[in-house]
Amino acid sequence: MTAPPHKPVRSRPRPLSAIRTALANEAAGGVVLMAAAAGALAVANSPWAEAYHHALHVPLGPLSLLHWINDGLMVVFFLLVGLEIKREALDGQLRRWPDRVLPGLAAGAGMVAPALVYLAFNLGSGTARGWAIPAATDIAFALGVLALLGSRVPVSLKIFLSAVAIVDDLGAVVVIALFYTSRLDAGMLAGALGVLGLLFALNRFGVRALTPYLGLGLVLWFLVLRSGIHATVAGVLLALFVPIHPSPGRPEDTTSPLHRLEHGLSPWVAFGIVPLFGFANAGVTLVGLPLGALLDPVTLGVALGLFLGKQAGIFAAVRLAVAAGIAARPAGASWGQVYGVALLCGIGFTMSLFIGGLAFTDGLHGTETKLGVLGGSLLSGIVGAVVLMRARGRDQNA
Repeated sequence: MTAPPHKPVRSRPRPLSAIRTALANEAAGGVVLMAAAAGALAVANSPWAEAYHHALHVPLGPLSLLHWINDGLMVVFFLLVGLEIKREALDGQLRRWPDRVLPGLAAGAGMVAPALVYLAFNLGSGTARGWAIPAATDIAFALGVLALLGSRVPVSLKIFLSAVAIVDDLGAVVVIALFYTSRLDAGMLAGALGVLGLLFALNRFGVRALTPYLGLGLVLWFLVLRSGIHATVAGVLLALFVPIHPSPGRPEDTTSPLHRLEHGLSPWVAFGIVPLFGFANAGVTLVGLPLGALLDPVTLGVALGLFLGKQAGIFAAVRLAVAAGIAARPAGASWGQVYGVALLCGIGFTMSLFIGGLAFTDGLHGTETKLGVLGGSLLSGIVGAVVLMRARGRDQNA
């Protein structure tokens, strides 16, 4: 008797983690963010400009609408950043030290060089406080530009850009905690440390339900907000204690609490929180603005820091690392394409505007910061896109 034909077992599709599949989600979010920024500029220079600025400062309980967005909703953004950093470090593209070398060096140089460019214009003045503004890369905006270019850019460069932005975000969080912290409230800080101890205990005793972590995270946010440290740091601290199931054989295991939370937050952050932040913070009223503001040291320092500093630092770091044999060029990418991505890293919209709001609270320098961020990011995006459109694939002899 003939045996029945063997039916192949159909494997279950493996769910993908937010940052990898998410190259598509983040890219789409970047397009939405572009629209939000354009909308903010349009409204701020329309007959509705006064109503726009007034609405942002309407008090809603203890905080204004703008503060609820920047100090409240953006905590969720930083929580997602923390989750991505933890997952990539323990179970993703940055899990092995050899994989961390190139994005780590590129991100480090890509933060130092823009800061030096900014200080070249502002050293010795009170505006030197804004040195960190051009040091950040906006992954959503940059991936949005890459999405518009389609298959012209190899996937390896998209992953490289994501890894650089993740390390960059970690550096930005450290900078915010160390350099943009006001006077500390010892009592609130002690309470926050106590909550961190409880989060550690939950993790240590194997609690996998997300509800206790999120409940304590809300308490942690309030205590950090009152302690003098910027409230968004609470999001990253909470992420450190959310459990993950490392599984090198199946790194996209979404059954772990961290993966579930990351997947749940990702669309809300990409399509809601970040565009709302952009709309609330990118509105610059150009009517009546003196032309001298475009050549002010803050404006030039931020714009040139993003456009010149980012590309110089990142491209030089990659070139030197490959030449020294300590890292390999992203697979299938030509040097022209690497340079194009280095240019796109000069898009510093979200984090740059956020740090700018911490560095300067007066209207004039705040406006100049926004002009610099918008100008530098726009120039980096346009030139980077042109370079990538013209660049050919990898030449094995290059």
